Amino acid sequence: MKLKSLVESGDPELLVGGFQFTEGPVWVPGGCLLFSDIPASRIYRWTADNGAQVWREPSGESNGLTLDGQDRLIACEHGNRRVTRTEPDGTITTVADRYQGRRLNSPNDVVVKSDGTIYFTDPPYGIQPEERDQPCNGLYRVLADGTLELLVDDFDRPNGLAFSPDESILYVDDSPRRHIRAFDVRSDGALTNSRILADMDHPRPGSPDGMKVDVEGHLYVAGATGVWVFEPDGTHLGVIVTPERPANCAWGDDDRKSLYITARSSLYRIRVRAPGVPVGRGV
Repeated sequence: MKLKSLVESGDPELLVGGFQFTEGPVWVPGGCLLFSDIPASRIYRWTADNGAQVWREPSGESNGLTLDGQDRLIACEHGNRRVTRTEPDGTITTVADRYQGRRLNSPNDVVVKSDGTIYFTDPPYGIQPEERDQPCNGLYRVLADGTLELLVDDFDRPNGLAFSPDESILYVDDSPRRHIRAFDVRSDGALTNSRILADMDHPRPGSPDGMKVDVEGHLYVAGATGVWVFEPDGTHLGVIVTPERPANCAWGDDDRKSLYITARSSLYRIRVRAPGVPVGRGV
């Protein structure tokens, strides 16, 4: 298979620009995209009719965003060093901010398993070295009862993460090492059988960052020069080249066949042939 068999059009479409550093896109039922502008401490709401408008300010320098099974927003607040949930009435609830009594480093990206368990990465990108409280840059999960567990502690800087369509595999990239790791997900949600799935080293700037998976299991990973696309076994199919270096991506529109890409100062979109794995109740 070649990349052109997965992508309907050749060049990503610029939707809106002028931001400081875009990240964390997520499509929300009702036809809108939420995404973070980290340094501006804002979450924007984009629609085809109205463009991008400030939805939340301040956002705690939010980074990765997703939805849970009730379509509530789950946010990694990069600056506030916590993971939050936005309740139906707009109240913001802290999901996780401390592990073993010490503050998290700087939660970066997040996914929610179908059983409601929240998995997130915690590199120190949003803090100074002297502010770091956790001895490792870990991968964590939050259980239904609110218990926070450290799952993996041997990353350099864990970043983007995504489940395979059947949730049997969790993919996590390690930005400085420029590779993607895969873990088998046990029936209890714990992880086992860590292995390197793909190498994303490249002479151009850009390390693996946010990622998403389509219903056929292909991985779409932000990296050097654009969004890299892989087969489930790690075979590299090619790169969706973007005008600016991307940080993350998300499936959107009613058919989940639009890939929305946050790339530095702008938001882009490109149409693909296989729908993305839904988040929340399935957008």
